[in-house]
Amino acid sequence: VQLQASGGGLVQAGDSLRLSCAASGHTFRNYVMAWFRQSSGKEREFVANILLNDNSTRYADSAKGRFTISRDNAKSTVHLQMNSLKPEDTAVYYCAARQGFSTVAVGTSLYRHWGQGTLVTVSS
Repeated sequence: VQLQASGGGLVQAGDSLRLSCAASGHTFRNYVMAWFRQSSGKEREFVANILLNDNSTRYADSAKGRFTISRDNAKSTVHLQMNSLKPEDTAVYYCAARQGFSTVAVGTSLYRHWGQGTLVTVSS
């Protein structure tokens, strides 16, 4: 399984940004795709995930109401639409994947496959 994250950049507070994670190397049946982020000096934290079987989703409290995770079946790509960005959203964002049947898994150790990360910087 290979994951390629893209879409990061420098934006101002209140702006929007869409991250993409292109997946390859597997059929991805019974997989959960997730986004995590890691800001300077902090541990990597869960942002959102999506169960590819039924598109059910789960969000961290910090992402609820502002971020939307979705999938593009035709392109085997998962997106993270981020609206109303805040300076505290500044981080390297990583996509990850694991086999599973629910969105319950939110810990980094539960995800086997990781992309390289894309930097999001939100200026005030």
